Amino acid sequence: MGDSRDPIRKSRINELFEELIPDCFADAELLVKNAITEKVAGQLYYAAGSIGANYSEGYSRASGKDRARYYEYALGSVRETMSWYRASVPVIDPQAIGQRLDILEEMRRILVAIIPRERERTLGKLN
Repeated sequence: MGDSRDPIRKSRINELFEELIPDCFADAELLVKNAITEKVAGQLYYAAGSIGANYSEGYSRASGKDRARYYEYALGSVRETMSWYRASVPVIDPQAIGQRLDILEEMRRILVAIIPRERERTLGKLN
């Protein structure tokens, strides 16, 4: 997918996103077939897509403050995706959900670590 020369492609968050999104699409296809979880399908896929979109947007920002803001949006999308996966247990195999949650948890940990560093980077430049 995309230009392998782009440095974002080597970031762990992006690697995890590219691993997650095809499975997320397949999961959404399962959810949409059940009348009760039909709307969850779109929410799940939208939230997961927002992780990559917001991370990419933040990665491209010049200031640490801007990067931190978009990484916070990505973090919110990670948590939202986790919630939608937990709501999907009746339809999607719990073991598959566990695998998706493991990927999302790694993303969450990385984002929680880099957001404060990006904020500090901005503060350091102001002083």
